[in-house]
Amino acid sequence: MQIIVNGNPRDVERTATIASLLAELSLDPRQLAVERNLELVPRADHAATQLAEGDRLEVVTLVGGG
Repeated sequence: MQIIVNGNPRDVERTATIASLLAELSLDPRQLAVERNLELVPRADHAATQLAEGDRLEVVTLVGGG
């Protein structure tokens, strides 16, 4: 199925979750914020949040500093 990640189309398995997508992208979920269809998804829910055809995700890297 196809979803949109940061404005780019991407094919994923029908069983994909946010957690599996982040793993596929080699991204560390501890340093990210994920928004799905304009709603922030808490990190604790990434493994349980199954993706659906046409979902739009924004994955943002958190940067610390002072």
